[in-house]
Amino acid sequence: MAAYILRRLLLIIPTLWAIITINFFIVQIAPGGPVDQAIAAMQGGMDEDMTLGRITGNSRGDTANQRFDAGGLHRGENATAYRGARGLDPEIIAEIEKRYGFDKPIGVRYLQMLKNYATFNFGDSLFRGRSVLGLIAERLPVSVSLGLWSTLIIYLVSIPLGIRKAVKNGSRFDLWTSTAVILGNAIPSFLFAVLLVVLFAGGSFLKIFPLRGLFSVDAAGFSLGGKILDYFRHLVLPIFAMVIGGFASLTMLTKNSFLDEIHKQYVMTARAKGLTEKAILLKHVFRNAMLIVISGFPAVFISMFFTGSVLIEVIFSLEGLGLLGFEATMQRDYPVIFATLYIFTLLGLLLSLVSDLMYTVIDPRIDFEARR
Repeated sequence: MAAYILRRLLLIIPTLWAIITINFFIVQIAPGGPVDQAIAAMQGGMDEDMTLGRITGNSRGDTANQRFDAGGLHRGENATAYRGARGLDPEIIAEIEKRYGFDKPIGVRYLQMLKNYATFNFGDSLFRGRSVLGLIAERLPVSVSLGLWSTLIIYLVSIPLGIRKAVKNGSRFDLWTSTAVILGNAIPSFLFAVLLVVLFAGGSFLKIFPLRGLFSVDAAGFSLGGKILDYFRHLVLPIFAMVIGGFASLTMLTKNSFLDEIHKQYVMTARAKGLTEKAILLKHVFRNAMLIVISGFPAVFISMFFTGSVLIEVIFSLEGLGLLGFEATMQRDYPVIFATLYIFTLLGLLLSLVSDLMYTVIDPRIDFEARR
């Protein structure tokens, strides 16, 4: 088993390299990068200066040069140097490219990125003026809280429910629970989140649960028990909104997997030997049926941890990695984009290894070393 784990860990390296490389070149050659956005913003400001100058009779473009010095562009200002029909000064464009690191060839930028990422040096955000690791560390508690608790609740509810539905297949319990989970799956999570805010977060009716962040502003003065309670009060609504549509697929997968195993020959043989249904279910069926359920754990966790929480974070004013990645994509903040991609890819690969190891825990007959 140790050799298998080592091989899988070594396989992570080329996999990460391939994913990062493909995404690097796709994003780099895509239009609308940070340089294009900066130039467009400056040209927009230049047009505004020209329009206002015509209205007031003054040329604001004459004072634009005062906002640009040898040190570069002043942040937060429209550093425009209007040159009439010639557009922006090439020196200004060159300064913009240098600021965002695009003054170097793409091959040099690629090799520098690989060198930095090998040591987890993700650089600084292009637009936030902070280190990428600092931004990720700041947003990580929100995403961990949403992803971890949502995934845990979904698995703790769906697996027992799916087993019960398989045992009671065709009964009223099976019919009503199927209806409930399918209806929950049909409700968009963001729409349900808005409904929860309106009903329970002071929207129009009750104000039972708070919004914004994981803790209240005055939580520092709470006792340990008070902090824990305050933490979960902030998470009740967003987690409820995330899990409402997550039960259906896992519940039905568990049910169908158990139904498939229940009708196999070894179950009939176990019954003929006089084993109880509970013993057959737990000692024989469970071990075989759960393999397919566990195999999907990495995808479920990653989706809950990142992509599935973006709208929830927006609605409940939670600043997590999902929102950070979305904002970085819209702004073309390449260091943040690649850092989040790198971290989540690495996390997904490690979780895939964990799910493989869980196979051997559930079914000790599985031996990855014996495979050829």
